[in-house]
Amino acid sequence: MEDNNKFGWFLAGAVVGAAIAILYTPKSGKDTRAYIGSSAKESREAMESSGRELMERGKELYDRGKKIAEDAADLFERGRKLVQG
Repeated sequence: MEDNNKFGWFLAGAVVGAAIAILYTPKSGKDTRAYIGSSAKESREAMESSGRELMERGKELYDRGKKIAEDAADLFERGRKLVQG
């Protein structure tokens, strides 16, 4: 989770930095709009990528937790049978 927090702060800093750069840029409106478009596309792609990674990690954790729960249920059942039998 700490990596996601760092990425979030990095992304926020990148957005603020880009906004400041746009405000102080000596480029024409057409060039600035092209820059904003490409920056937005890169940001969207980065967010999609990190979202996919987060989904994969979540699925891995879910599967691992499910396996642990199943193992615990099996152990409980074996223990119950030992006590009864």
